Amino acid sequence: MDVCEERDAPIEELEVMPDHVHLLVTCDPQYGIHRLVKQIKGRSSRMLREEFPHVKSRLPSLWTNSYFVATVGGATLAVVKRYIEAQKDV
Repeated sequence: MDVCEERDAPIEELEVMPDHVHLLVTCDPQYGIHRLVKQIKGRSSRMLREEFPHVKSRLPSLWTNSYFVATVGGATLAVVKRYIEAQKDV
């Protein structure tokens, strides 16, 4: 994802589900995760609508305004990565 590279926010793990995305990313707290999420959603929406024009007329909005964020302080990075990877089997 270009946004993450541009913001020096490396993607540690990514799993795309039918109705949501699990994304484990390292984000500078000074920049703010809310800004990063907004940019990821905005750019991905624009790119998907360019690639799949029929989506424009079928969906008023590609993403909702909501998202869930949690810090990984209590678990090791490996545990969180395994959790995200296991989601594809759910």
